Amino acid sequence: MFTTHWSIDPDHSNIDFKIRHLLISHVSGSFKIFNGKMSTANDNFETAQINVYLDVYSFDTNNIERDEHIKSKEFLDADNFPEIKFESTSLKKIHGDDYKLTGNITIKGVTKEVELDAVFGGQAKDGFGKMKAGFEISGKLHRNDFGIQAEDVNESGSLVIGEEIKIHANIEFDKEED
Repeated sequence: MFTTHWSIDPDHSNIDFKIRHLLISHVSGSFKIFNGKMSTANDNFETAQINVYLDVYSFDTNNIERDEHIKSKEFLDADNFPEIKFESTSLKKIHGDDYKLTGNITIKGVTKEVELDAVFGGQAKDGFGKMKAGFEISGKLHRNDFGIQAEDVNESGSLVIGEEIKIHANIEFDKEED
């Protein structure tokens, strides 16, 4: 048995989120800086061990004032917790290209198990002969589970932000040469 090592290609990957605002719309954003690795036994993705690290300072909703507020102590507390970490515990094939990705995510020093949906996009060589593998990953987190308990209601009594954070990522891995 041999181990294959893969690394995230940040130029062909994205990690996005959205959360409800005032219960009438969603605010979307992404992490611009992240990295990660995957290792598999005998190129079998069901044996995958995946680790992903997000730079909290790279959080971007296309609104500088909002981004700085979300990086503040009230929300993500980037000064004390500059990284969000995900470490998989299993990747199980459900049917066809559909998988369940289970792992531990750490936000603001709090670690919780999460189960995400993963769709295997396949493998292909790029124009430089490098083998690639792609996954589309989606799921939900609850902000209060991680101590993100910002002011829940405004002066008029309206809910400011929702509890549920939706995650969507397209990850392209590069197979590392032996």
